[in-house]
Amino acid sequence: MSITDTTLAEAEILLAQPRGFCAGVDRAIEIVERAIKLHGSPIYVRHEIVHNAYVVEDLRKKGAIFIEQLEEVPAGNTVIFSAHGVSKAVRTEAESRGLRVYDATCPLVTKVHIEVAKMRADGFDIVMIGHKGHPEVEGTMGQAGEGMHLVEDIEDVQALALPDPGRIAFVTQTTLSVDDAAEIIAALKAKYPAIREPKKQDICYATQNRQDAVKFMAPQCDVVIVVGSPNSSNSNRLREVAEKRGIPSYMVDSPTQIDPAWIEGKRRIGVTAGASAPEALAQAVIARLHELGVRNVRALEGIEENIAFPLPRGLGLPT
Repeated sequence: MSITDTTLAEAEILLAQPRGFCAGVDRAIEIVERAIKLHGSPIYVRHEIVHNAYVVEDLRKKGAIFIEQLEEVPAGNTVIFSAHGVSKAVRTEAESRGLRVYDATCPLVTKVHIEVAKMRADGFDIVMIGHKGHPEVEGTMGQAGEGMHLVEDIEDVQALALPDPGRIAFVTQTTLSVDDAAEIIAALKAKYPAIREPKKQDICYATQNRQDAVKFMAPQCDVVIVVGSPNSSNSNRLREVAEKRGIPSYMVDSPTQIDPAWIEGKRRIGVTAGASAPEALAQAVIARLHELGVRNVRALEGIEENIAFPLPRGLGLPT
């Protein structure tokens, strides 16, 4: 396909709003960068700080070492818990080893952890809606030693056999598909009419806003490109939101992954980015689309986010 292809010259990139970093991701990255400035490298980070290969590699170059087990951290060193949160057992292990800990758990994930602790203390069995193996799910399920039950779909709900239907509550992973979660919640309520739900939904504002932006954008597009890494839950959900509306959708975490065939003959190309994907990467994708001959870019209207979360104590930099 020629770069001078007239169809592409007339084509248009539509940019979703909002897209890219959320407040929890901004905070987590800043915690790592500040810890490196304060204490020098290396700084150990349990699990990828956020699920984005570009971000992880950038922090690795600055002096972060990403590990999966605390035993990989030498005694007396600093460890940072990722934005996804950790189980109580991980916190206990870090304390017992005398590690200096900075907690980059997203405050909206911490909110779910607090809900779990309160409801377990009140004797409730808790159903968690989430993806098995995701670190956020492992961290939330690990807030209680027992009484936690994971469901991924309606079939899992049907298979539940809980001892006291009158003392059941549910929580959700913060990065789920809003629509899929609603279907599972409806199935839970049908099976357990007395089930207690969170005072405020657990799916976070950033997940909701980015999915709503794709719902608005996708019907205007011939194809949608989502900037995000394969292990990013919220980025995968954005791709699915577009696909469920019948729009071909692809996820990339590098502009080199764009296949020119995706945009051949397409008049409107939607671009969005997951909450863990930096704007620099989204702009690199746009630049690649320009190279392929797409000339016009139009930013769509949408919610302007102005949320910021405070940093943990002890990370103030000397002036």
